[in-house]
Amino acid sequence: MKIINTNSKNFNKLLERLLTKRRAKVQSNLSSVSNIIKDVKKNGDKALLKYEKKFNKNNIIIPSPSQISKSIRSLDKKVKHAIDLAYKRIHKFHSLQKFKNISYVDKLKNKLEYKYLPIESVAIYVPGSSASYPSSVLMNAIPAIIAGVRRLVMINPGLLGKQNPAVLYAARKCKIREIYSIGGPSAIAALAYGTKKIKKVNKIVGPGNSYVAAAKKEVFGQVGIESMTAGPSEVTVVCDRYSNPIWVASDLIGQAEHDNLAQCILISKDKRMIEKVKEEIFKQLKKIPRLSIAKKSLMTNGILIHAASDKKIIEIINKIAPEHLELNIKDYKSFVSGIKNAGSVCLGKYAIMAMTDYNVGSNHILPTNGSAKYSSGISVNEFYKRISYINLSKKGIESLGPSVITLANYEGLHAHAQSVIKRIRRK
Repeated sequence: MKIINTNSKNFNKLLERLLTKRRAKVQSNLSSVSNIIKDVKKNGDKALLKYEKKFNKNNIIIPSPSQISKSIRSLDKKVKHAIDLAYKRIHKFHSLQKFKNISYVDKLKNKLEYKYLPIESVAIYVPGSSASYPSSVLMNAIPAIIAGVRRLVMINPGLLGKQNPAVLYAARKCKIREIYSIGGPSAIAALAYGTKKIKKVNKIVGPGNSYVAAAKKEVFGQVGIESMTAGPSEVTVVCDRYSNPIWVASDLIGQAEHDNLAQCILISKDKRMIEKVKEEIFKQLKKIPRLSIAKKSLMTNGILIHAASDKKIIEIINKIAPEHLELNIKDYKSFVSGIKNAGSVCLGKYAIMAMTDYNVGSNHILPTNGSAKYSSGISVNEFYKRISYINLSKKGIESLGPSVITLANYEGLHAHAQSVIKRIRRK
């Protein structure tokens, strides 16, 4: 892992090149994804089953209630209790995000209203097959439940016809009754366009690998998706001479084990600390089961940055716009006001990404690939649509109408003007 220095003349170009190279990899799967989507759109369940057999060695699209119950019964009680605790805390925090409808009557007795209505049907994508994430069920489903979504669907790829029991338990906890053992671009296509076995939805949310992220972008317009990019994971950690290099290294490895395309970035003014963390990473890597994934992620996408000043660190953070940001530094408060682009910000040495992934209460489905510059993580707001209601009084149209007629004629929309004129013309 190479250390780059902010004092070097070509630092900005080098950093941009490294970030762009990784983004290009994340976005490089579009052509193969398009072909899969077209196939499922045309051939429905037949194509869907073909891809399940190919990628997941799975021939079950809809698990039976008895299969689900049997799987859940096999789950360790400690895991169930951990999911119960996470559910409670996530539900509590997201319940505070509810919006209030707006109703306003002006002096002309025109009434304007703005109402939040839940989206009617939503599919949540939960990664599976080689790894399973019950936490992602909770992070997707709980905000949708609070918003009032009536039809909630879970798509979660199984392996050899089996889904993870913890994922199924989390789905039951969230009262999800419609579960499909499918994944990848073919699953996204099935829920976007519908098949004989699967009814299409209005929106698809949830994290996935680069293929899933590409598929969601491809079907956007046919269905809604998050306003952000929820792709391969990212963390940026800022540390100083007071940081514990063992802890910092473990935080970086924790993100790297997600995916080959995960990105881990370390920033510090203390070069000795960077070297210590670097050494510690390779000591700890040998001890984790997902060694090959984490190592490839760190070697390919990891960046170690020696920064000249706090001001430069803040500038770099806003340029990267990381999914997760950890300020593992003594004086983290001085950084907060300057940080504008990040999915979530962990403050201090005990607030770490791994905790926010599970039961702290905040959401772990966050903008990746630089999209934190213009979007936010999953919240209750993601599952609402908003409608304006307008009721004009006779006095209101007569008072405001002449100004509308002027603007409509100026814009060349004469029929607009006429529709107003006909209502305010006196006999």
